Amino acid sequence: MRLPRTDRGRLVLVLCLAVAVTVFTATVPLLRGWFDLRVYYGAVNDWVHHGGRVYDYQVPGTAYGFTYPPFAALTMLPMALVGPNTAIAGALLLNLVAVAAVLWMLAGQELRRHGWFGWALAACALALLEPVRDTVSFGQVNLLLLALVLADGWLLSSGRGRWAGVGIGLAAAVKLTPAVFIGLLLLARRRRAAAVATAVTAAATALAALAAPDASRFYWTRAVWDTTRVGRLDYVSNQSLQGVLARLAAPGEPSRAAWALAVVLVLAVWAWRTRRALRAGDWRAAFALTGLVSCLISPITWVHHLVWLLPSFAVLVHARRLRTAAVLYGLLCTSVVWLWFDDASGLDGFLGSNTYVWITLVLLLTLPTGRPQVTSPPLSGGTGAPAPATVPVSGSSGPPPARAGVGGKATTAPGP
Repeated sequence: MRLPRTDRGRLVLVLCLAVAVTVFTATVPLLRGWFDLRVYYGAVNDWVHHGGRVYDYQVPGTAYGFTYPPFAALTMLPMALVGPNTAIAGALLLNLVAVAAVLWMLAGQELRRHGWFGWALAACALALLEPVRDTVSFGQVNLLLLALVLADGWLLSSGRGRWAGVGIGLAAAVKLTPAVFIGLLLLARRRRAAAVATAVTAAATALAALAAPDASRFYWTRAVWDTTRVGRLDYVSNQSLQGVLARLAAPGEPSRAAWALAVVLVLAVWAWRTRRALRAGDWRAAFALTGLVSCLISPITWVHHLVWLLPSFAVLVHARRLRTAAVLYGLLCTSVVWLWFDDASGLDGFLGSNTYVWITLVLLLTLPTGRPQVTSPPLSGGTGAPAPATVPVSGSSGPPPARAGVGGKATTAPGP
């Protein structure tokens, strides 16, 4: 398929795609009615204005309440100053900003080659992707956390590592899953960035403990261990390894030993493949692989959490694996797992209800690595700064090796 070459043709194509996306979004997928945002808003509003306890609040008519660490509630306090409609508008605006930031960090250079047309096509593509659709319509925070984590990846890949770790630390304080990226920093021997991330997480958690001691005590001693507060493990939206085992065992309980073994095996594959990416200076692939493993090992990975797969699609497109990217993208647009909402039994249920888990595993095993760009850092928006040919994973303080830079001149990799 040839794309139009004139501005008029491109505008017509974008308008047609925008109409198609709008019709599809309004008629085909399940719209979530800002449910998670209603949880956030109700919890902080009840806490501030009625003296309620954060973890006691439940959305009227449901059994669902606030499940994030207390620091997340602190960051959401501004919602208590506005009405629910303003909170929804603010959440939508923040998600749009996060989408733009994620696109800029993952594919800014490629998109700029096509100007507004490239950005418009990317926006339409993201709007169709089920994890992105769900994040926006739930009023979720996943895209914001992804942007924070990728910001650290951009700093590391562009030689601006002085502040690296702050984004990961804040993301881990809001929601526990991004803490796996501290493991990536340790694997890369970026001890300073790992220390910064750990310190930021600890400081944010301590701040929450001072501001809300009762809520912090309840969360860290009880709520964090109680997965039933989040939802059923066997619910079809849980696209993690634990979700697969839970659906196999339903109506019984999944084996904890089997889950622990699966987690260890997946972590071993992640460490092996990520280390190869780091040796080649391929930070984009390293962050993508870590996003994949975070979805697999988390006890609960709802479909909207799978925005952590977006860096993997950037890697596939960058490596010109366009057919693979198109097939996996198409599956993630279909909401196919919901066909087994009522019954995930049998071979078809095992294969179909876990489709997104299989996609995540395939990406973990086959994602191209070791393909750093020469002209710009893998996670950057194309600043023109040279990308390092290798990443110092051994902790050596020696000078980086010379390599061919832009124009064939010998250069050295930028410092951390």
